[in-house]
Amino acid sequence: QVQLAESGGGLVQAGGSLRLSCAASGRTFSSYVMGWLRQASGKEREFVADITWNGGSTYYADSVKGRFTISRDNVKNMVYLQMDSLKPEDTAVYYCAAKMAAWTGYNYWGQGTQVTVSS
Repeated sequence: QVQLAESGGGLVQAGGSLRLSCAASGRTFSSYVMGWLRQASGKEREFVADITWNGGSTYYADSVKGRFTISRDNVKNMVYLQMDSLKPEDTAVYYCAAKMAAWTGYNYWGQGTQVTVSS
C-alpha cells in the first residue's frame, strides 16, 4: 500500500515555473511506476508524465514535452514534477499516482494540488 501527498501548487504567471512534489509512504515505493496526471475544470483527467521504478525511463504527454521534467528519489520516497514555460492551458489540479506496472492502471492517488497559470 502507498499513500501519496502532493505539494507545491499555486498561482504563477504564464512563462513561469513551479515544482510539484509528491511524498510517498510505504516500504515498497521503489517498486512502483510513478506518474503525474491532471484534471482541468470541466475536462477529463489526463496523463502528464510518468517514470519507471528506477528512474531509467520517463514518458510525457505531447502537450508538456520539453517543458516538464519528472524525477524521483527512492531514498526520500519522493517524486517531482518540474514545470517550466507554463501556459494558461496547464491550469488544472495535478495528481500524483502510483501503479505496479507500466501496462496497468494507477492503483493509488494523492489528493491533488491546484496549479493556476495566469495570462
